[in-house]
Amino acid sequence: MRRGRELRRPSAPDDQRCIRHVTPVWYPARPQLFPEADMVLTKPELISSLQHEVRILLHLAGKTEQARLDYRPTPKQRSALELLKYMSIMGPELVKAAKRGAFDPVVWTAAEKVAQARDFDQTVEAIAAQTEIYPALLADVSDADLRAEIVMFGHPSTRGAFLVNHVLCGCAAYRTQLFLYLKACGREELSTMNLWAGMDAPAPA
Repeated sequence: MRRGRELRRPSAPDDQRCIRHVTPVWYPARPQLFPEADMVLTKPELISSLQHEVRILLHLAGKTEQARLDYRPTPKQRSALELLKYMSIMGPELVKAAKRGAFDPVVWTAAEKVAQARDFDQTVEAIAAQTEIYPALLADVSDADLRAEIVMFGHPSTRGAFLVNHVLCGCAAYRTQLFLYLKACGREELSTMNLWAGMDAPAPA
């Protein structure tokens, strides 16, 4: 969860002054040297972003018609209700795994069984509870904890990068999937306002 500016070649001949106090950091997605700098997201900003995802998902869940809860684009894809059930545990369980520093299939399977037993209203309630669950889970996570390296699903990462790339981005990806389900079911009035702001577009003047 850190950011840095790409190193630039200065116009003066002494290139060394550009990197004199830089600590090399390897970023897998962009194999370049970056200087350590300020955090991209503070912990409160991360929590706020996760809570925003909860608000959007609840908004989209409210657009899901009961008769369309079993809709699935293809036989092997999750239905709308199955997708919501998955979203009721995905974020919090991955945050817990990140805090432990390892993914535990037994813990995940137990949470999954609980989610599968819920009906639609119970699923929505579980998603709404995440507004308070995220700050509670992250309350004791320090900046040092976020910078610490963990190995999840066989890949090394800092704990903070995992939370952003797998939890926050995962929430955005799956609620987009639900949005596309809604559009495929005829909700043509839905727009990017619904998807990204979690609200209906204002009526034309």
